[in-house]
Amino acid sequence: MRKAHARERILDAAGKLFQERGYSQVGVNEIIATADTAKASFYHYFSSKETLCQAWLEAIHHRSDASREALLKSGKSPAEKIDQYFAELEKFLVSSHFRGCPYSNTGAVVSCESRGISEQIQNHKESIRDFFQMICSEHFTDKKEARRMADHLFLLYSGATTESQNMKDIWPAKSAREAAGLLMRKKKS
Repeated sequence: MRKAHARERILDAAGKLFQERGYSQVGVNEIIATADTAKASFYHYFSSKETLCQAWLEAIHHRSDASREALLKSGKSPAEKIDQYFAELEKFLVSSHFRGCPYSNTGAVVSCESRGISEQIQNHKESIRDFFQMICSEHFTDKKEARRMADHLFLLYSGATTESQNMKDIWPAKSAREAAGLLMRKKKS
């Protein structure tokens, strides 16, 4: 079997290490060794660990964005879309051993000078908020109410991710899923 391209091996290795231990706990040399590539290859594709992290976060964002887009186009009711999105969060948390959100984890350890990483984090978080806004706009005719509910859902989602990580347990995500369902049963305005 042929080895994956060096860039993909580096991204895969970094992604696993960043997700398992966190951005600040992983060095370039460990990434290079794990990726089974040369230092020259690393620097050919990435000028620094920071640019590698940006590429990793961007790749996650594209996968997440595609998943959200498919859910938006699914033909399901707004309440069903919300329930499925929270169900997917539960699966992610369990499969990642409650490591939580890669964006929040990375944001907690990078400095303000890491503008590229900070922009990736903010863009991703805004895209999730926009996703909830689109669904709530399908459900609530009043735009102000739709925005308000979308923000509630966004905070439920973010809080569930954080507290499931903190407690190493699924109950916060399950509770948030239930609360999201209650919000979506609220009378349409």
